[in-house]
Amino acid sequence: MVNGWTIDMAVAAIVECCGVTRLRAHRFARGWTRARAVSELIALCDGLALDRPNPDAEQLGAWERSARMPRAQTIDLLCRLYRTDAQGLGLSGGYRADVCSPVTVFTPPVAPDVPVTERAAAPGSPDVSDPFDAVARAHRRAIERTLASTTLTTGELESLDGKLLTLRRDYVSDPPMVMLARLLTTLEEVRQYSEERQPALVQVRLSEMIAVLSTLTADALMKLGRKEQARDWYGTGKSAADDSGNRELRTRVRVQAAMLPFYYGPLTEAAALAHEAVLLNRGRPSATGAFAAAAEARIKARQGDEDGARASIAQARGLFERSRQAALEDDAWAFPYRRLQLYLSGAFTALGDTVQAGRAQEEALRLYPDHTGIDPALLRLEQAMCLVRQRSVSEACQLARDTYLAVPGDHRTQILGTRAADVIKITPKEARPRAARELGELLALPSGGT
Repeated sequence: MVNGWTIDMAVAAIVECCGVTRLRAHRFARGWTRARAVSELIALCDGLALDRPNPDAEQLGAWERSARMPRAQTIDLLCRLYRTDAQGLGLSGGYRADVCSPVTVFTPPVAPDVPVTERAAAPGSPDVSDPFDAVARAHRRAIERTLASTTLTTGELESLDGKLLTLRRDYVSDPPMVMLARLLTTLEEVRQYSEERQPALVQVRLSEMIAVLSTLTADALMKLGRKEQARDWYGTGKSAADDSGNRELRTRVRVQAAMLPFYYGPLTEAAALAHEAVLLNRGRPSATGAFAAAAEARIKARQGDEDGARASIAQARGLFERSRQAALEDDAWAFPYRRLQLYLSGAFTALGDTVQAGRAQEEALRLYPDHTGIDPALLRLEQAMCLVRQRSVSEACQLARDTYLAVPGDHRTQILGTRAADVIKITPKEARPRAARELGELLALPSGGT
């Protein structure tokens, strides 16, 4: 008992003030770190000649946030360590040191009706007899413990970073349906950590992770043609990016979100999102800034704004050349040179500039290795569109058909079919050969059909 407070009173006050579990509150009430609690548990086992449960600080943290349940033997040891019972920890056991109810609710004492001058403490020293002083100090200690506490260790945060990087790399080549399951699993893990109180810098990092994972989830859904779900997930990604306060991330998520209306319409929505990203970037030379400008160029070209498209192309090239970031090739969250060429190919193709489009396509295809998702297929479909512009319609439709069939079935999603159908759309009806009809019949089959 300290200053009239029992451990149970302190636990109850901490639970009420901080909203933590009772298991964690018992540790806080003793002023222990997780490492100290583990050491005390091991010492208890050694002193009583009991088998050690071999816990570590991370495992204790998982028990404290109810992410995992300790075994029955370990529960018994925790009850011995904290000298409480089932209600005290919410687990099991019965080794209470006193009969005070573990769920005692602490109520701040009412100030006695004494003149202020009689209650005043000496300057510079707390009045330990003043009940208000005891309450204030107790709350301050609880708040400081809350500010210093975290359910996420450095090791756990690094583990999440590692998982995210692996997902970003695998997303380049793995099928969208496979990636969806993995993305959602990691998102749930990050969400659980975000639900609990974390230090500000940790919470920012978790929001950044949610933004990236949500955006990749939206992108996978977009590829599968699940437009409404994709729109919702892009919205979640934008909210998380805004919550993080990371301007580059906010820019990037908006560029990615613009791709949904770019492929499925309306183009005005795509233009608004891309322009918002350009404004957020504020002309900073970075790969993300180049991505925003290149996306805006592709959209303006499809809208028929040739001058605006060419200005955005020049801006994208300039920002990319001046950026000093080394973009990883096999990272879905990067914007390497080959992806810049992919976007410029789309812009030049829409403008009908087949010469510049051809150069961008050849440069990009030279840099793309095998098994890199649908980007190479999108480039070849744009080559087919250029052939239509050059009046080689039969050759164009044959190239589009061969390209579509060469893509593995689990990558042959609606977004690829939509782009292949654009080859037919830009072909005048009166000039559509048999190859165009065959391509249309192929695209009418269910995804993955041959």
